[in-house]
Amino acid sequence: MDERDDTPTVEDERFMGLALEEACIAATEDEVPIGAVVVCGGEVIARAHNRRETDGDPSAHAEFSAMVQAARALGRWRLTGCTVYVTLEPCLMCAGLMVNARVDRCVYGAADPKGGAVGTLYDVSDDARLNHSFPVTAGVLEDECAQILRDFFRVRRKAREAR
Repeated sequence: MDERDDTPTVEDERFMGLALEEACIAATEDEVPIGAVVVCGGEVIARAHNRRETDGDPSAHAEFSAMVQAARALGRWRLTGCTVYVTLEPCLMCAGLMVNARVDRCVYGAADPKGGAVGTLYDVSDDARLNHSFPVTAGVLEDECAQILRDFFRVRRKAREAR
């Protein structure tokens, strides 16, 4: 974790564990295993996993879908008071939605060196040119979050080589 990240709590690990459960569901559906939960007031108000292949929808990322569900559950588009937990660092699209939805915080597991947009490749969470910023906690259950992705892509590579 870098120096601007706050220290993860026991609650962060518990909620990331729920996001990992969602990632496992995605893997069983042959989706890239990424999961997310949105927490408001200490309660999970939305859970989702990647469904891009299943839904044929490029926006069906775990955290994007969870934020849409959270907005519906709360009856408002502003997700103030909410923390988004996601197993992989959000991309530009999802980080942009976090800015636009005014989330209070993002917690992620594994960094994404090819597309991470809350600190790794870009930092949409702390860009003074935007109208909202939010703190990020990186590396919560990082090993577990990274391992499920490694395992998924290892199986995919083996299947491709077998063809």
